[in-house]
Amino acid sequence: MLAELAPSQTFPDLELPDHNAVNRRLSELADGDPLVVNFFRGWWCPKEQQFFRGLVRLQAEAEVAYSRLVSISIDEPVALSAFRAGLDARWTFLSDAERRYVDALGMRETTDTLHRPYLPATFTLRPDLTIHTVYNGYWYWGRPTIEELRQDLRAITRDVRPDWEVPA
Repeated sequence: MLAELAPSQTFPDLELPDHNAVNRRLSELADGDPLVVNFFRGWWCPKEQQFFRGLVRLQAEAEVAYSRLVSISIDEPVALSAFRAGLDARWTFLSDAERRYVDALGMRETTDTLHRPYLPATFTLRPDLTIHTVYNGYWYWGRPTIEELRQDLRAITRDVRPDWEVPA
């Protein structure tokens, strides 16, 4: 992974087609809220399926807490749409089927030379796309727990919301 993809650095404002084949930018999807960006190998990976079960449990909290989730893979939009529907996920999935960013980000999964997917990684970002935390999920235990994501989102929200503290 590129050294630039580290805490306090700005994450690139990627533009990719979503699960409906509509081009979307990360900054548009953040829309002023904290963001969890999850890169994954593909719908077919059992590790990804397990991780996504946790994200589905987190989505209702993220929605009411003014936080966003975005997942990115090399799968085509139609496959992402089916995977998303099967999970009962409501957040945006982005397709890099043309692999526009996988090498530019230094995130190619090197052990799968056939599919050339993304290295599983999760980033928590501030609304301006500044990286708060990076999780390398190549080994399953390197992925964030749902509680770690909650804590990251809490810390970001505390920092960016001027009305966080109870008035004196």
